[in-house]
Parts: sequence; structure tokens; C-alpha cells
Amino acid sequence: MNPYPQRRVKDEDMRIGLAGTGRIGAFHAETLHRLDMVDSVVIADIDAPRARQAANKLGVECAASIDELFVAGLDGVVIAAATGAHPELIARGVAAGLPVFCEKPVAPDIDGTLAVLNAIGEAPVQIGFQRRFDAGYVAARRQVAEGTLGWLHTVRANTFDPAPPPAEYIATSGGFFRDCSVHDFDIIRWVTGREIAEVYAVGTNRGADFFRAAGDVATMGAVLTLDDDTLALVSGTRYNAAGYDVRMELLGSAESISVGLDQRLPLRSVEAGIAWPTGPAHPTFVERFRAAYETELQAFTRVIAGEIGSPCTVSDALEAFYAAEACELSRKEHRPVRLDEIRR
Repeated sequence: MNPYPQRRVKDEDMRIGLAGTGRIGAFHAETLHRLDMVDSVVIADIDAPRARQAANKLGVECAASIDELFVAGLDGVVIAAATGAHPELIARGVAAGLPVFCEKPVAPDIDGTLAVLNAIGEAPVQIGFQRRFDAGYVAARRQVAEGTLGWLHTVRANTFDPAPPPAEYIATSGGFFRDCSVHDFDIIRWVTGREIAEVYAVGTNRGADFFRAAGDVATMGAVLTLDDDTLALVSGTRYNAAGYDVRMELLGSAESISVGLDQRLPLRSVEAGIAWPTGPAHPTFVERFRAAYETELQAFTRVIAGEIGSPCTVSDALEAFYAAEACELSRKEHRPVRLDEIRR
């Protein structure tokens, strides 16, 4: 049911605003511009010249400011601004009666996320966890739900970046668990249909000094115990020079499957006579999840039209954030942490 029944938007008439034209914002603008169901895109940024440059590149409208964006006759708004601005922009979109899509995280911390959750009520807000829209993860979720694998005993999930982001990004990212591994935590919940009950996490730094200076880590590992006693092993690094590597393995009592095990896997076998995979590896997350990002925004247009509810809610984002917070506490205190210690 459409939470805003006064809105009756034809697919081909949608007018969508976008706040934030950094890397992911500019990518979302290009994706929205390509969608058949979107008639027009209006973009804005606190950096007005950057917004104009992005608008001119695509041939779309540019609002003079964020304030003007919200009075531009929109049907929905996509938020891809800096994390600190997310709560205010979500609130403004909801207050304007607009369905909202916001990149993760909802807010920089748990209290901010809870404040947003309490403020939005039943408003349609979709959070950007694009792995939920990747064909491989969708297929894995279906097989788990159908019981094809029997009962799960082990899940393995990894996110390996080919190179670290700039030092200034790390300083404000919130740390590896909140910025990067949170995607693994969300997709583990979504694919398995289970909640994370307990974590034990570690992290190390063997690369640039700016990770340690920011109180962050460059490589992490975590053991998650799900609420049905399935074990999930999560690993990640900023230094996987072979290429961008995101995978999941689900091992069950009847069968085992993998997501991301394809010809572009950045892993070389040393066994004799094995030439697979042939490559090339994905250089970044944009190439790996290009189709998923498009499917994600297509889903948002259906939220705007009132055809579906949010496929990734603020509550979902909060649960993944709880896991990230628990991992950070576990790393610092060198002990297992139950999520009940973190939840409020």
C-alpha cells in the first residue's frame, strides 16, 4: 500500500531529485537518467559548481541549492550526500511528503539512526544496500528459503578492496566495520533470514599509517554466531591488489553454494593445469555491482509509485549497524560481544 496515497505517479512521469554529487551521487544521477520510468532528474549539492558540472554532463536540471531541490516539484528524492547530512535530508524529504532513498549509513551512529527511525514513522524510506539487488545474492536467498541447502552450518563473506581510499576519507568513515563490513552484515541477515546474535572481531594494520592514526584497521576478521547457531566468518581488507573481490559461500547439510565465484574472481590457482578464472578482475565496486545499483533504483521507482514498500528499511540498516558497533567493541576489548549489549 502506498504510504502517501495522495501521490499517483505514472512511471514515465517521475521527477526525481538527487542530493549530493560526489562519486556515488554522480553515478546514481547517471543511472536515474537512463531509467525509462524517470522523466526528469534534478540534482543539487552544497558544492554548487560540482552540481552544475554533473548536471551539464548529463543534460539534466540543476537546483541552485539543496533548499531549492526540495521545492522543485519532485516525486521522490535520492540522498547521496556526506553521512553527517543524511538524518537532516531524510527528515526534509519525509516532511515534504516524498519517498526517500538514502545511501548507507542512515546516520553516523546508533543514536542518530534511532532518532531517524523514530521520526519517520511509516514514511517510505529505502536505504542503499545494493547487494540485496545483485542477481547472485537474490538466487542464494531463494535457495536458502526453499531449503535446497538443508540447514546452514557455515557462511563465509568477504569484502576485499583493491586499494585503500584516501586518508581524509578514512578519518571520517567511521571505521572498517561501520563503513565496509556493514554490507556483509546486512547481506548475511538478508540471505539467511536470521539475526546476528554474537560477534568476535579482530583487526590489523600492515599498510598506511593513516589507518592507525584514525583508530581504524586495514584488515579485519570476525566470527558471527547467528540466532540459530549458524557460524558466519567475515573477512575484509583495503589491500587486495589482485582486484575487487566480494563473495559469499553458504555451506549446508545438503548442499553448498557460492556468490561471486565467476571468471572475474581475482584469485589465481597454483594447481597444475588450472587456468580458471580467466578475468579480468573487477577494478572497483562500481563495475562489480553496476547492475545491482540500477535494479536498486528501479525498485525505488516502484516505492515512489506505491507498488511496494521499502525493500531495505531504516530498521534493517540499524540491525547491520548494531553488528558493526559490536564488532568495533569486540576488537577494542578483545572479547565476544552479544548484540543485546548494543541494542537499545
